[in-house]
Amino acid sequence: MTTQLIRATKSQLAIIDVQSKLCAVMPAEMQAVTKNISILLQAAHHLQVPVLVTEQYPQALGETVPEIAQHFVAIKPIEKMAFSAYAEPKFKAQCQRDKSQIILAGLETHICVLQTALDLIAQGKQVIVVEDAVISRNVDNKRNAINRLANAGCIIANTESVVFEWLGHAKHEAFKEIAKLIK
Repeated sequence: MTTQLIRATKSQLAIIDVQSKLCAVMPAEMQAVTKNISILLQAAHHLQVPVLVTEQYPQALGETVPEIAQHFVAIKPIEKMAFSAYAEPKFKAQCQRDKSQIILAGLETHICVLQTALDLIAQGKQVIVVEDAVISRNVDNKRNAINRLANAGCIIANTESVVFEWLGHAKHEAFKEIAKLIK
């Protein structure tokens, strides 16, 4: 698959396991990751990009943190036990066939994000991992996962790149609202 610009009309955003007990054990960068995931969710809402959210065994790991959940618009998290979200039938069923680009954010980079990305690539999706919106407890594990994902064919992007590629130009009707999110 050739690399192309990330387009809102071709995208689906997947937020993986941003849950209270997991977030509590993440490094200090978790605050920035949460902010970037919030930006992605708000931009997706403005641009009508469909969103999937997962929660890994929420009975033990808690629900999605309020800083993220407050941006859910008609989104119900998909509970999962498998590390790959794509292995969960409800996630697979909600992956829209007409969306060739899947944007991934969440945690942990080297476990659930990695396995989900690899499964999505195997399904022919163009997977974009938002590097400043993913995290692992150990920075070396994240670095290793990012390298592995890039070598597997994922596009490694950042929040601002995704949002501005979704917009396409400054004349977009949502530009002013989305630009406020970045400041």
